Amino acid sequence: MEPKLIVAGIDVHKRMLAVVVVDEDNPEQAQDRRKFGSGAGELKHLLAWLIAHGVTQVVMESTAQYWRPVWLALEKDFDLHLAQAQSNAGPGGRKLDYVDALRLARRFLAAELRLSFVPDGEQRSWRCLSRSKYQKRRRRVQLQNQIEALLEEGQIKLSSVVTDLLGGTGYRILKALAKGESDPQELIKLAANNLKASPEQLADSLSGPMQPRHRKVLTMQLEELDLIDKHIAELNQQLQEALQDHQQAVLRLCEMPGLKQDAALQIIAEIGPRAAVFETPEQLASWIGVCPGREESAGESKSNRSPKGNRAMRRLLNQIAWGAARTK
Repeated sequence: MEPKLIVAGIDVHKRMLAVVVVDEDNPEQAQDRRKFGSGAGELKHLLAWLIAHGVTQVVMESTAQYWRPVWLALEKDFDLHLAQAQSNAGPGGRKLDYVDALRLARRFLAAELRLSFVPDGEQRSWRCLSRSKYQKRRRRVQLQNQIEALLEEGQIKLSSVVTDLLGGTGYRILKALAKGESDPQELIKLAANNLKASPEQLADSLSGPMQPRHRKVLTMQLEELDLIDKHIAELNQQLQEALQDHQQAVLRLCEMPGLKQDAALQIIAEIGPRAAVFETPEQLASWIGVCPGREESAGESKSNRSPKGNRAMRRLLNQIAWGAARTK
């Protein structure tokens, strides 16, 4: 005879956890319930309390980032499940911590929750590196837009005559402007020989009266840019070293049109080197959110909108598709 399944539902908050224990024979009635803090010491008490109650399965809501410490404290001792908060929504005006935790456990036993994929600790560290690098790149783009806006305010039209404002020519001229150089004839000497704009056009774009305060802000922006570039290089190096044992998977992905090493590393960080958790390609496509949805009522589909899915993977696949479309 199989042992009785005992489940704990945890309603996660920033400073407090509401925990309810139920068994599969009577999921409507809590065997026991208790509130814990979210600090390290309280999480140890929670672990001991769950073990004492014979809990084997733990389900919690994906509340912001506050579920992560709870997951880390319990993942070695229990089968953990992370439910999307929308799938555990209760009636309006009836929000109670213990009721939410009990509903969470009950719906888990009835297979009514939408559960999220949480990779193992090693893959989570890959994701941390990959997503941090993406955030740095986003900040770099924001910074480039801010630099361009600053130049426009100083009547410097450099972005109109160079393809890449932060490329070789643009960066050298920006550094000179930040240091106080204002003579267009001196600035155009910093341009690359293959620049499409003529020396006259470049000199005209650099003739604006840039103020000392603008130069000071530009100096700070360029310092931040250098730091971001350094961080991106370090994160990329760390990610390559972390995935050193999975180079065969990286090389196989790079054989696809439009897909290079950087994208391959990000894909493996998101789904793993073998995507083993996904039993079928359709399941993976659904998780990413690149398949039609289905909202049917009375035999008619009201919407075929795709699910949100994994945003990082959807972004990557869009970029790869654009790259593949431009590949000969």
